[in-house]
Amino acid sequence: MNAGMPPAGAATTFGVAGVQMNVSAFESNVERMGNYLRHIRTRFPWVRMVLFSELAALGPRHDRAEPLPGPTEARLASLARETGLWLIPGSLFERVEGPAGPVVYNTTPVIDPQGEVIARFRKLFPFRPYERDVAGGTEFCVFDVPGAGRFGVSICYDMWFPETTRTLAAMGAEVILHPTMTDTIDRDVELAIARASAVTNQLYFFDVNGVGDGGVGRSIVCDPSGYVLHQAEGGAEIMAIDVDFARLRRERERGLRSNLGQPLKSFRDRDCDFDVYRREGNAYPYLQSLGPLVKPD
Repeated sequence: MNAGMPPAGAATTFGVAGVQMNVSAFESNVERMGNYLRHIRTRFPWVRMVLFSELAALGPRHDRAEPLPGPTEARLASLARETGLWLIPGSLFERVEGPAGPVVYNTTPVIDPQGEVIARFRKLFPFRPYERDVAGGTEFCVFDVPGAGRFGVSICYDMWFPETTRTLAAMGAEVILHPTMTDTIDRDVELAIARASAVTNQLYFFDVNGVGDGGVGRSIVCDPSGYVLHQAEGGAEIMAIDVDFARLRRERERGLRSNLGQPLKSFRDRDCDFDVYRREGNAYPYLQSLGPLVKPD
């Protein structure tokens, strides 16, 4: 994971396919994922990377948590190697043995076309207070695709905290790969967040949801000017999109939508600081007045 400058001399376009797949909570979905990868390799030969939804491989089951590396990740790596595709397989519940017992994280592996796991990202913001038994990660994840550009990873509830996407953009991310598993009535809000995240950070935002036990669908892909490139409905769907890195870099330099706002440079050159992020002290007592983070009674 390189947090310096994005790679120079990148290709103009790079194909990314999001897969809105029917996810079962009662059986492994890995073979179905493999069939999608093989189909995409044949149907969309220009696609170089495939993104699935959150917890797509094994479903939303804590009892299926595995150590990483582990057997399911190995199967996914073999599929990436077989098809020659970059694979972001949604996420897996990762089990880590700690001094006080096992700890579970929601973790996204990043697998290159040779089947090597080059990075793992742990979800920063579990959906608390409902997702009680999952620990939050502490590290951001960006990675470079040689000859293309820089990608960042976030998972589901992370998008509700704009600091996560802004940090990835500040690390040079040009595309956010965002697997999610939303099965609640606030999906329409997330569509707005995805679009706002894309335009305020001048990047591509791939927000891929599952269907069935994996969510209500309605995945969305937005470009650096905030245009919606595609919004899925409620069924299984493949969303193959060309990422235009040349256009993205031109807009970051000159301004979005034909030389308008330059949000990233304006943020860099700001006059103010944000002391709301300081953990020490009690500068914002209102936040403490909201009470503990627990389920409503």
